[in-house]
Amino acid sequence: MTFDFARFPSFAGFPRAGLHHGPTPLVPAPRLGEALGIPRLLLKRDDVHPLGVGGNKLRKLDFHLGAALADGADTVLTFGAVQTNHGRQTAAACAKLGLRCELVLTAEVPRSGDAYERSGNVPLDLLFGARVHIRASGAEATATYERLLAEAADEGRKVRTVPVGGSDPLGVLGYVDAARELAVQLADLGLDRARVIAPHASGATAAGLALGTELLGALELDIACVSHPLNEAVDNLAHLTAGAAELLGFDPPKLEHVWLNDTTIGEGYGIPASGTWEAIRLFGRTEGVVLDPVYTGKAAAALVEWAAAGRYSPEETVVFVHTGGLPGLFGYAPEFMAEAQK
Repeated sequence: MTFDFARFPSFAGFPRAGLHHGPTPLVPAPRLGEALGIPRLLLKRDDVHPLGVGGNKLRKLDFHLGAALADGADTVLTFGAVQTNHGRQTAAACAKLGLRCELVLTAEVPRSGDAYERSGNVPLDLLFGARVHIRASGAEATATYERLLAEAADEGRKVRTVPVGGSDPLGVLGYVDAARELAVQLADLGLDRARVIAPHASGATAAGLALGTELLGALELDIACVSHPLNEAVDNLAHLTAGAAELLGFDPPKLEHVWLNDTTIGEGYGIPASGTWEAIRLFGRTEGVVLDPVYTGKAAAALVEWAAAGRYSPEETVVFVHTGGLPGLFGYAPEFMAEAQK
């Protein structure tokens, strides 16, 4: 079986902001692979990008902010938790494009202290020029959002609202495109099959990979739920892939090549689970690669668990999609320092 590039859609009808910076690296991870019993392990480094410390949200924002610019918007408003990677990347992208950025952040993760509240992504949000509004509850965040919309209207500014994580059908297109990019890289290495490992949180990354790999064929997709439990993630994935397929003129995908699992989600979003720190140490000490305890660390813990259970054969190529999040590691500095010294 080979990749079906002829079936792949064009994105010509969707305005883009020019945030994408060519193919992100696809690199071998031999020492990590040896530790896991996966000799043909590759890392797709979506954490490596010159804008805003990198990360997966930039692919989604390429479409969202492209639409904002096409609509004549001058202000972008979005949401997240205090240590949101999406907020940081939105702030950086807005700085590059000359757009005003308003971040409405909700203290939904049960954490406090200077590291979480004043380090990590938070100072970068400010460095990139965002106006940051931290609220204690969803209700307060909604009230702030409505106030900011009213202020913008009074001042004659045009607002583009981007959903949490950039995760709606338009944002999904960023990772449909990423699936093709990955397939081209694999083909260049002489590979025509692979199994891809990625996290599911707000959903557009996993959904884009799911739709893109179904259109291409020859790729299997294992998804680690890092935020929502399995039943919610399955529903979210189906909704987002169907919406993106409609935008592209396709029928809803069957997703028979996709497997989801939530065994490393722990107590929920933003709370490191059993195995998270161990997986972070393993990646760091074998490959010099930095993960975070919210997204990539939990996905890595899933990879460790699945490899130990014998899910992957020594003959198959396995690709771990590194979605970024490095600054968030420092929001967990007390635990990070304790774990780093083990």
